[in-house]
Amino acid sequence: MRCREVVGVDPARLLVLYEELGESEAEEVIATAMEDLAFHLSMIDEASRIGHRSHLRLALPEVATLAESVGLTALARVAEDLCDCVAQGDPVAEAAIMARLNRIAERALTEVWDLDAPPA
Repeated sequence: MRCREVVGVDPARLLVLYEELGESEAEEVIATAMEDLAFHLSMIDEASRIGHRSHLRLALPEVATLAESVGLTALARVAEDLCDCVAQGDPVAEAAIMARLNRIAERALTEVWDLDAPPA
């Protein structure tokens, strides 16, 4: 079974970044956020595989905040959902949401990296 979810970038959030910071600084902020997201997502994947729940509880809110800051609202929401599952100790839901987080993260990061210019 192949899951397809809408993973878009909130253009309004990006527009605010470009308006507040200017093109050059906004692009720098976005690039830094993308690098940080990739790093934290890698940590989350590893922590999930080896069962380090404390690392998950620390990294997931950071992913949600970073994702929200660059308009990746679906990624932020799924990171928050996974954080809730970890806190509740539900391993079945955690595995399902972890798979969803990985699917959304891969597509979301690609979409942001593929943006060439500020939204119109």
